[in-house]
Amino acid sequence: MAFKVLVTEAANEDLAALVRFIANDNPQAAGRFGLALIEKLKLLCEHPNLGRMVPERADPHLREIMHPPYRIVYRVREREQLVEVLRFWHGARGEPELGK
Repeated sequence: MAFKVLVTEAANEDLAALVRFIANDNPQAAGRFGLALIEKLKLLCEHPNLGRMVPERADPHLREIMHPPYRIVYRVREREQLVEVLRFWHGARGEPELGK
């Protein structure tokens, strides 16, 4: 059964900000890049454990997939069959800020 993918408010804000930033120089590239990140999320419906564990955290439910230079950080909630996208994080920024 497919998992539901939920994009958190913080991740939505990340995505919007990065698309706006790229659009300053190249609006078409910004749209393509944003859509490419969203396409990665579609993989998680059928393959929620596709990504690696986040190396800075010792939590097997906290995972990430890469779309250089961005890290898509998410939490797998097996019981609820839910993938919670937490952040779209630029790799140069170091460890993702995940809040609580």
